[in-house]
Amino acid sequence: MDYTELNEQERNRRDSLKAMRDLGIEPYPAEAFEINATTKEIKERYKQESGNFQDVRIAGRIMTRRIMGAAAFIELQDELGKIQVYIKRDEICPGEDKTLYNTVFKKLLDIGDIIGIQGFAFITQTGELTIHAKMLKVLSKSLRVLPIVKEKEDQVYDAFSDPELRYRMRYVDLIVNPSVRETFMKRSKIMTTMREFFNEHGYLEVETPILQPIPGGANARPFITHHNALDIPLYLRIANELYLKRLIVGGYTGVYEFAKDFRNEGMDRTHNPEFTVLEIYVAYKDYFWMMKFVEDMIERVATSLHGKTLLTLGDKEIEFKAPYRRLPMLEAIKEYAGVDVAGMNEEELRAVCNKLHVQVNSTMGVGKLIEEIFGEYCEPHLIQPTFITDYPVETSPLTKRHRDNPDLTERFELFVNGKELANAYSELNDPIDQLERFQDQLKLKDKGDDEAMYIDMDFVRALEFGMPPTSGMGIGIDRLTMFMTNNSSIQDVLFFPQMRPEKEQKAEKEQ
Repeated sequence: MDYTELNEQERNRRDSLKAMRDLGIEPYPAEAFEINATTKEIKERYKQESGNFQDVRIAGRIMTRRIMGAAAFIELQDELGKIQVYIKRDEICPGEDKTLYNTVFKKLLDIGDIIGIQGFAFITQTGELTIHAKMLKVLSKSLRVLPIVKEKEDQVYDAFSDPELRYRMRYVDLIVNPSVRETFMKRSKIMTTMREFFNEHGYLEVETPILQPIPGGANARPFITHHNALDIPLYLRIANELYLKRLIVGGYTGVYEFAKDFRNEGMDRTHNPEFTVLEIYVAYKDYFWMMKFVEDMIERVATSLHGKTLLTLGDKEIEFKAPYRRLPMLEAIKEYAGVDVAGMNEEELRAVCNKLHVQVNSTMGVGKLIEEIFGEYCEPHLIQPTFITDYPVETSPLTKRHRDNPDLTERFELFVNGKELANAYSELNDPIDQLERFQDQLKLKDKGDDEAMYIDMDFVRALEFGMPPTSGMGIGIDRLTMFMTNNSSIQDVLFFPQMRPEKEQKAEKEQ
């Protein structure tokens, strides 16, 4: 960036950078700075009577500073928190050379700079745990000014809260908003807890292709690219289901994957084109077994994260303790819409949709019409965790037909707070039925449904070698994190949510 384009504060910081180097101080040193404690460890374990933490090496960012003549207090922030540091000029600059303190610390260091400190812990006369610095080292000069987040009595009253700025500059958001760092640490713990749960059951974590010749395993619009060497189109995966089931054919009893999936569809507070999903497939199980497995897993996650299962989500309290309600989809429609749609044909369902003022289009068949009624009239009522079961065959092309009703499938979705969280099946393992279902999907595509599935003949071939009875489940990690951290927007649980290009965004505002 041209020096003349900078504001006054940015120019001052670049001048300070040059002045440091003129004094022989490298603001971005190459050598490592070894730390032996964190702010959290010191705060939790320091005991004044035992005199521990007497040789502390910590590093972090200057968040506040108060200079009082030959001494100063700063607030130093590392990954896990903040701690006060006391700096006395004559101790970090012994002898006649006062350059470091008088010139560098007083004039050239700024809020946002990263420094290393060596010293000892003590309690001040006001009762605050503090590090008494014996050595200070500049580790990185900050050339931009941090937004100042003001606090009083532990309450933030001038926050860095503009979503546009927070999501676009997540690095700043993480620096000045500790709760944001906590959200992403909880996200990591959620995934760790789930891994432990699966591994305890003896299931194998695997990896499957992200670039796929056929976008299979879900009803969604894919992103498409081109492979130059093979001269073929490839798709970013919309799901990893069909590859994981190939591994069940290959002889594994249980496999799972935390996968990045991509869908070229709309964006809103609960959808991002790139998202994380956990899919797991277990041989010799059905969807009844999977319901119990899922509710036990989610209860474990809630307990691991919060030590309890009753959690706050917005203005509601959600109880994640198992068991959860089981409610067939057609029964839900009867309960919440007051209509019994069982056995209705397409024409009759269109009449019901018209009567209920449910918007539909000509591409929708029986299954889609039923699901549209369900979405409009039932989903908003499903606040507490609820398994909606037994979906129409037309919208569940990879699912085994229901053992008691061939028009339905052995499928469930778990709903929480009116949103789908997980989707699971008794997996279809009849290769002839599977091919016919794929062919039915092509008919829907011909009617204009651009989310209908493609035919994956290699997957059909895999089934022809024989796949044992299997249950599979997919759960959105982003949405689960939203529920477990009381966030209403998916952008708040993604480090780097997809956004419009910055120049385009500025042009829109100027118009």
